[in-house]
Amino acid sequence: MISESFILVAGYIFGFYMAWNIGANDVANSMAPAVGAKAITIRQAVFIAGILNILGATFIGSHVTDTIRNGIVSTEILSDPHVALIGALSAMLAAGLWISFATWKSLPVSTTHSIVGSMIGFGIMAGGFSVIKWDKLGAVVLSWIISPFFSIVIAFIIFKIIVKLILSKKNQFSRALNLSPFFVGITLFVVILSFLFKTPLGKNLSIETPAALAISLVLSIFLGIVCKNLLSRYIKKKSTSTAEDIFKRIQVGTCCYVALSQGANDVANAIGPLALIYFIVKTGNVGATVPVPVFLLCFGGIGIACGIAMAGHRVMETIGTKITTLSNTRGFAVEFAAATTVLVASKMGLPVSTTHAAVGGVLGVGLAGGIEAVNFRIVFKIMLYWVLTVPASALTSMAIFKVLQLIL
Repeated sequence: MISESFILVAGYIFGFYMAWNIGANDVANSMAPAVGAKAITIRQAVFIAGILNILGATFIGSHVTDTIRNGIVSTEILSDPHVALIGALSAMLAAGLWISFATWKSLPVSTTHSIVGSMIGFGIMAGGFSVIKWDKLGAVVLSWIISPFFSIVIAFIIFKIIVKLILSKKNQFSRALNLSPFFVGITLFVVILSFLFKTPLGKNLSIETPAALAISLVLSIFLGIVCKNLLSRYIKKKSTSTAEDIFKRIQVGTCCYVALSQGANDVANAIGPLALIYFIVKTGNVGATVPVPVFLLCFGGIGIACGIAMAGHRVMETIGTKITTLSNTRGFAVEFAAATTVLVASKMGLPVSTTHAAVGGVLGVGLAGGIEAVNFRIVFKIMLYWVLTVPASALTSMAIFKVLQLIL
């Protein structure tokens, strides 16, 4: 049998590779609308997302991870530490390979669903079909419909409101400035609630829903007014000024939050299996949950940042420019819809993907401009890859598990 130190080194390599792929593919969720609307450049997006993902992963990421992501596989198969080691390696490499392929094709896929699929493959090889919790898989499949649909509706409505209240008027700039506390406020309300409910740090604070709603409401009203004063001070009205100049600033703030949240939440997809390997090598056993050292969270954050820097532009261009044309007002509607969808659905206990929500948001604002404004060829291609994610990751994981079983 190959030494456990070799397995740990392989775990670091596979974990970094998975984190790299998360950065290369998932960064589009946070930055693509802003880049597509020309609120920031691709270079600025890469820099901002890289820094915020590292900070989110290191300081807000969970210090305890579930042994099996999303409870999709029975924990009984982990009773043998050696099987658990091979399974964790298989899951990371299989998920990473599928995301790499999707990134090469410039198509956004869910990194969470990739790791779920690879864990299913490992589970089937280690314990048979009976260890798979098929009802959980059904919920994942349901999210392929729920996430985009929620986001399409919200983005469509928000953009129509912006058109009705601002873009259809002559004095667009003044109206956008006067209404900025409302749009900033509703965005911050969702952002603060998302931080309290969605991030590991927020969950650790254990704030009850009524208190969280009150805190979010008070802070969003206060910060909305503050933001209006700042916008009035730093954005000087010119003859060419429009509402887009106001929403350009709002949009940058929104995408920064999504990037920070991504680092906090998505790092578990890469570091969860690595933490399992690290824990088994150090202790010789495994439990239902595994402690995650801070250095592993930072390691995952750096991997995500490297993926963003080296290949993030590919998927970013697809979401930002190939589905429909985005302006700053449209980009704001996309980001608001994606953040709201993920928050509401997660509170309802529904599994959702930020990737699916972001694509749904872009589709929603595209439809608000007329069905001819949407490139449905690329939309159908993206949806095909969503459907293929779980089975492709599962089959790859099964093959890798068999090979590693022979080697290790």
